[in-house]
Amino acid sequence: MDASTSRPDIKTRFLIISDTHGHELPSTYAEHADVAIHCGDLTTESKIEEIRSAIDLLKSIDAPLKLVIAGNHDFTMDIPMFQRKVREVNPPLDPELVRREYGDYGEVRGLFDEAKSDGIIFLDEGPYTFSLSNGASLKVYASPYTPSLGDWGFQYHPEVGHNYTLGNDVDVVITHGPPRGIMDMTYSGGRAGCPALFEAIAQSRPRMHCFGHIHEGWGAKLVTWRRNISERPSHLTDIDNGSSTAIAKLSQITPGTGIDKSTTSHCVGDPDPLKVGAQTLFVNAAYEGTEDFPAQPPWLVELELPPAG
Repeated sequence: MDASTSRPDIKTRFLIISDTHGHELPSTYAEHADVAIHCGDLTTESKIEEIRSAIDLLKSIDAPLKLVIAGNHDFTMDIPMFQRKVREVNPPLDPELVRREYGDYGEVRGLFDEAKSDGIIFLDEGPYTFSLSNGASLKVYASPYTPSLGDWGFQYHPEVGHNYTLGNDVDVVITHGPPRGIMDMTYSGGRAGCPALFEAIAQSRPRMHCFGHIHEGWGAKLVTWRRNISERPSHLTDIDNGSSTAIAKLSQITPGTGIDKSTTSHCVGDPDPLKVGAQTLFVNAAYEGTEDFPAQPPWLVELELPPAG
């Protein structure tokens, strides 16, 4: 399209949370957003009442569109895994007890179908396009999958990996877990992110990638990519660290300060405007914290998106 006829991108506000595990947002929290995103682990044990509470939390958010994926704790949404977990219990569980605590197979999906009238959209793995109420177009890739040796939901063996088919025109990637090397450091000092996910993000270079899963990795970073991406991208070789900006990390927040959100904006006119195609904003929005700091701040992020139509 000729530059003289192109329409400017539209400033869009995102509220991003993850790993709420049954917690509620503070009663003082009433920020408006164009899009709310929940990156999974709505529950701790995936019980039906936890799911209902999580849907109530999503309903309370002031946003016309609320996108949500599952996390490994939300295993009843991974129906084959749910069925296997029930089948492997010895002695066998009472089917009525299972239904009472967790719902029938597929019942949780039905609850999210009913919540569509409140703007809540549950995303399975794959690409989606939305026309937003502010006039912008949003292209999303979603995936609940994380590497693990455990038996929770939506997981794959780390040595097998996973195929993230993002494409080259996605605006926002929503995953439950982080990519390797980006806000994925655990308390034990190891990195828990997925190398295959990093490769896919480096090759696609979306405007934003949001996730959670590693609670202690909470924070945000504006990453500048190197001009030429490796055939097998890695956080060690394909990030221009000198041109990247660490926006916030958990160690910078003092418990008890009453901070109920973190805000960052990367639009034209901001100190660090996002360079589309050359940079990606990474956001770890894990909400559940520790006993000393039980709730980590949600993220309010402003980015520009192309107009719809």
